[in-house]
Order: sequence, then C-alpha cells, then structure tokens
Amino acid sequence: MQLTGIHHLTAVSADAPGNVRFYTQTLGMRLVKKTVNQDDVSAYHLFYADGEARPGTDLTFFDWPAARETRGTHSIVRTGLRVAGASLPWWLERLGKAGVKHQDIVIRDGRGTLDFEDPEGQRLSLIDDGGIGGEGLGDARPWAKSPVPAEHQIRGLGPITLSVPELRKTDAVLSGLMEMRQVRDYPHPERSGDTVHVYEMGEGGAAAELHVAVQPGLPIAEQGAGAVHHVAFRTPDDAQYDAWAQRLNEVRIPNSGKVDRYYFRSLYFREPNGILVEIATDGPGFATDEPADKLGERLALPPFLEPRRKEIEAGLKPL
Repeated sequence: MQLTGIHHLTAVSADAPGNVRFYTQTLGMRLVKKTVNQDDVSAYHLFYADGEARPGTDLTFFDWPAARETRGTHSIVRTGLRVAGASLPWWLERLGKAGVKHQDIVIRDGRGTLDFEDPEGQRLSLIDDGGIGGEGLGDARPWAKSPVPAEHQIRGLGPITLSVPELRKTDAVLSGLMEMRQVRDYPHPERSGDTVHVYEMGEGGAAAELHVAVQPGLPIAEQGAGAVHHVAFRTPDDAQYDAWAQRLNEVRIPNSGKVDRYYFRSLYFREPNGILVEIATDGPGFATDEPADKLGERLALPPFLEPRRKEIEAGLKPL
C-alpha cells in the first residue's frame, strides 16, 4: 500500500473571475471542471489542470469571500508547478511583462526554481521538471487552446511545501502512517537556521514530494484568500483506498470516513499541526459527466446536486 504522489491541491480565492483569468490566461492552465464546493454550494470549486485533466496536475480553488490570509506556520506555504527546465527563462520574461510579483531563478534542492505569487498572494513556484524545453514534451499533456506554447506549459504539481513548528509528530504521521520516505534536507531559502525536510512517495521525483519546513519562530497562520486549504495524495484504486480507510480507523486517527466526490473518492484527516490532508483515488476522473473536449465549459454538478441546479446557479456570481 503506497501513495504514488500528489493528487491535487486546493486553495482559497476571494475573486473567482480574477482567479480564472490568471490561471487560464497568464499561466495557461486548462479549466477542467467548473463546479461547486459540495459542502458549501454557494462557492465555486474551480479545477485547473493539464490538457488531459490527469490526477497530479489539478490546482483547485474554493471561492469564498474571505480577507487575505495571515501567514505563518501550521500551514501549507508554497505550491510547486512543474515545467521543462529550459522554460524557466521564458516564464521569467512572461511573468515580468504581466506584472506578476516574482523572484529570480535560483537553484533550490538541486532544481531550477522561480518563485512568484498570484494576484491574491498565493505562493507558487515554477520547478524544473527535468525536461528539455524545445526538444520534447516528455510526459507532458499540453492543452491545445492554451495561450502558453506547448513546450512551456505547466506539466503538473509538485513539490508541495508545508510549515510546522517541530518535526517529530508530523514525521510520525508521514513516515509511520503514510509510509513516506524522508530522503534529504536543505536550508530554508528565506529564513536562516530553518531546515526543510524532503519526503517522497511512490517512484519519487518532484511530482511525488512533500517538503516540510521546520519553523518554530513563526506565528500560527490564519486561513483566508491566498491560503491553501488542503493537499491531496494519490492512491491508485478503490482497493487501496479501502485499505487506507481501514488503517486510519485502526490507528484511531480522527477522519472524515469515506467521501464520494463523484470525480474521485476521498479521505480527510489532519496531521498533528492541524494541516488538512486528503487521500484521493485517481478515478473515475473529470470526463465522468462531460466530454473530454468540453471539460470546464459549463457548471458541472454531481448527481446528488443536479436537482438543485437552478437554486445553485442563482447563488453563483458570473465568471
């Protein structure tokens, strides 16, 4: 029983129209599912991914009318977006021309990295995925209608960085419960004396890494616009999903129990610092209720919400 990598990451936006513009036009990602938060149907749940909407490429947002987050520890603090390494200079120029807040390209943990923020302060990094920019797309699945050329498009998520005040209890969950492997560490790029510990899943690599920054001197974060709500990890099938549900109950970890999200099945629980994590199945996928070539073009609702479509649509702002 092994998690295979990052499934998706869900963050918070207070500006759904602006969010769509930035992630589809500036970053060139595909809006693959326009739906609602199944626990709060007054809010959009927007999914951006690669051209084929594969698990591991989904960056998603809840649309809530919230003030900006208060940054600190006990939180997920940075989201990696993988691109071909030779694309980083292209992205540096593109972000600069678009007026996006960004840093210079640096080498971090052995990979080229370009840190930037979306208009609401969401902390993101473009990460060298090891591919060759103009000579091949590797495992990329580009979106034909993207404003970003295929060779420069975002390939998927990873790594994800979270901040905790001390490592011991978090390590017990990551290593002991979730069977991640602690493989190395490196100095924190912004805070002298803080260390980032790297955990990997499955076959490893940027798409299957969780980076844990130990930062005892920070205040506790407060969620809001620009914050990350949770990160989800991949389990390949229902059999392993069922086994994870059983394991959480056997070790008496408080959890959501099995939750059918229609596009995947989920389990939610919190690590010892209160950070929400999810285990999610790879399938059935986003083409369950829409043709693959029409993903994200209309409001999609799971069957149990379909009878409420008129009510739900009336409560959503236009995008």
